[in-house]
Amino acid sequence: MNNIVFFWAFVVALGGFLFGFDTAVISGAEQHIQQYWHLTEVQHGFTVSIALIGTVFGALGGSLPSDKLGRRATLLLVALIYLVSAVGTAMSTNWYFFLICRFVGGLGVGASSVTAPVYISEVSPATYRGRMVALFQFNVVFGILISYLSNYFIGGYGGENAWRLMLGIQAIPAALFLVLLRWVPESPRWLLLHRRNEAAAINTLKIINPASYQEDITVIRQSQQAVTGVPAERLFSGKYRTPVMLAVLFAVFNQVSGINAIIYYAPRIFEMSGMGAGSSLLSTVGLGIVNFVFTLTAIRFIDRIGRRQLMLIGTGGLIATLGLVAISFYMHTGGIGVISYLLVYMAFFAFSQGAVIWVFISEIFPNQVRAKGQTLGSFTHWIMAALIAFTFPYLASHIGGGHIFLFFCLMMVLQLLFVWRWMPETKGQTLEEIETTMMVH
Repeated sequence: MNNIVFFWAFVVALGGFLFGFDTAVISGAEQHIQQYWHLTEVQHGFTVSIALIGTVFGALGGSLPSDKLGRRATLLLVALIYLVSAVGTAMSTNWYFFLICRFVGGLGVGASSVTAPVYISEVSPATYRGRMVALFQFNVVFGILISYLSNYFIGGYGGENAWRLMLGIQAIPAALFLVLLRWVPESPRWLLLHRRNEAAAINTLKIINPASYQEDITVIRQSQQAVTGVPAERLFSGKYRTPVMLAVLFAVFNQVSGINAIIYYAPRIFEMSGMGAGSSLLSTVGLGIVNFVFTLTAIRFIDRIGRRQLMLIGTGGLIATLGLVAISFYMHTGGIGVISYLLVYMAFFAFSQGAVIWVFISEIFPNQVRAKGQTLGSFTHWIMAALIAFTFPYLASHIGGGHIFLFFCLMMVLQLLFVWRWMPETKGQTLEEIETTMMVH
């Protein structure tokens, strides 16, 4: 593996670390925030989900700066957004200002979920593109784990304003991300397709693939010539219906697995099952560790056995564990069972959906609409996440955990049918090879 390209991918994947940290850090602070501003259930659900609403808009608009300004410039903007959001939320004394800062942070999450996987997929050789793009998901789960650990330690020693430090400490990795991006070049495919800057693109491609960079240039030129002189490509046209369908369904199923409800409300779920507050926070750290370990495992296998096989294995495990969690709530069998099943659930999720989603969506769209396609997948993913995060507190108090987890279980049965019937394998193929199999002519 090329060490320089790995460094570029790792730095860009730090956007995933901030994505994961920002997503999960609210789990330790949400109950303190509810008490601080005396929020109703609806206000509280809105407060927790406001970042996800921002993420929806960030994902929806993510392809615009990515295509117009470049992948690298967009990531610099994302790093600055994360920094401003972290400082602003930590210093908030007004609920509305807090909402604005969390919304702005969500814009950064949404934009990074579009731009970072696209950049990594565009600089990675086909033979290990899956592992490289999965670095993004690795950093997402690493960010989740660090936020859980940070919340646990700060919650124990931070006093009544612990929630401010929980949210504000994100400014440190955001500043690091901003600094490290100065050593990352622009995507060569973006330089060729959007700026016609062949010299700069060749310089980067020589580093990425010195043995066969000329072949890469030829293939990219052919892709460029196919759309030269024609209007900008529309994503929602007949020839792209296959990748559009795959991206939307993949993103929907990712969220109706219940993952973001568990990440955002893990302490609350554990308390619902009968555990104390301290034990709930510690158990949340366990979820983060399992997520981290099995994402690492998936990275080792994603280019060996393929994306589709990981999804088949993982979905079977998700069906079983979600069903057991639902039964535990119905039978009132206590917190240990729920914790055990959710730890196994997290292992299966990290090994399948968690590792595969951003890799798969970044691969299946042709060069000329890749950023738009990634935007569609990210937008769908985040609007579903926002819906689930907003409704969870209300549903948890009115219909209980059993019904909620049974719903998630049934959705995974549908996902199994989707993967078995429609999901193609993309391992080991160049982006241009995948394009020829996805296009409807």
